[in-house]
Amino acid sequence: MKRITIFKNGTPAEGRLLLVSPTHTFEEILEECSLKLELNAKALYTAQGALVDNVVFIRDDDVFYVSDGKPFMGPSKPQAAVIRPRSFSSISPRNDCKRHSRTPTEGTTTKCTCSSSEWVTLNVGGHMFTTTRSTLTQQEPESMLARMFCDEDQWYSSVDGSGAYLIDRSPRYFEPILNYLRHGQLVLDKDINPEGVLEEAKFFGLTSLMEILDEVIEKNQVPDDSTPINRREFVLRLLSTPTNKELRCQGMNFTNANLSKLDLRFINFKYAVLKNANLSGANLSYCNFERADLCHAVLDSANLLGVKMLCANMERTSLRGCNFEDPAGSRANMEGALMKSVNLEGSHMAGVNLRVATLKNANLQNCDLRGAVLAGADLENCDMSGCDLQEANLRGANLKGAALKLMLNPLHMAQTVR
Repeated sequence: MKRITIFKNGTPAEGRLLLVSPTHTFEEILEECSLKLELNAKALYTAQGALVDNVVFIRDDDVFYVSDGKPFMGPSKPQAAVIRPRSFSSISPRNDCKRHSRTPTEGTTTKCTCSSSEWVTLNVGGHMFTTTRSTLTQQEPESMLARMFCDEDQWYSSVDGSGAYLIDRSPRYFEPILNYLRHGQLVLDKDINPEGVLEEAKFFGLTSLMEILDEVIEKNQVPDDSTPINRREFVLRLLSTPTNKELRCQGMNFTNANLSKLDLRFINFKYAVLKNANLSGANLSYCNFERADLCHAVLDSANLLGVKMLCANMERTSLRGCNFEDPAGSRANMEGALMKSVNLEGSHMAGVNLRVATLKNANLQNCDLRGAVLAGADLENCDMSGCDLQEANLRGANLKGAALKLMLNPLHMAQTVR
């Protein structure tokens, strides 16, 4: 079945819908038109004035003007085919607007003159929207919506029984577009996909809105490699890695991850981001944290035998009660690490390499630093009360304002002077 819209010749209003079956003859269609429009139908014209004389020329959603024998008289107002999803460039009005050019010269802007006080109703995918012609034409004067409702353009958009203009698009994505045309700001609800709105903006030729949506979509796209890994994902990765192979987590993002009390020995965390991560009680022996970001992380009571933390960022990291001391003699290497305000209270750090590390304002109370290398380290304002610094190398270290009370062994001059 085909559905067509019929009007009296020269009349743009009071149209009627007519169903045409494949078995209908042309004469039967004229009889139906006579009954619907209450006239003696003798001729059928297209919106362009072409005479139809055979049923094969009738297509679904066509609009025809029925004549009782008089010549064709075009309508004075727009009425015609339903707007279907096509590219903006493929749709063109019937007549050129007299007040602007379709192919403007460079540097000129075309404008539509419309009746700004005239309210219109749009039937978009079955959802009704009421607005003014000025809303549809002023914000984007070169868009398809503006040209549809410019007074001088003849777009022949079909209307439903209530007179609302039929637009075959998604109402869900059309609503934010209409609001943008109203006040010039794009507002998207959380459940609205901006890519869907972008497709509608492309269809309607809304250039400025397309640019805004492109920025929104690009901003919302987060690369997979920057998405923090959670505990479950990491445990699954651990279980799928054979024990005789190194698990490489180089450069991965573990921000705020809870990795506490896990056996993470020998894992490569070089350049990894572990900001605010919870690694308390974890076995991190022989892990590589070179240049990793452990800022504000919690590693309390972690096992750090033979760990590599060269130039790592451990500012304000909590390392209370950690064990760095390897009975086999493998020393933890933390050379050049940034450890401002770090908390190492009560940690076992015998033989640890902290050469030229920055430990300004750090809490080193009751730490075991026997044989540790602190040469050139910045220990300004450190609290080293109760530390064991026997045979520790402090040559060239900055001890300005450092608290050295209740030392277990006296600090010899040879330990601090080159």
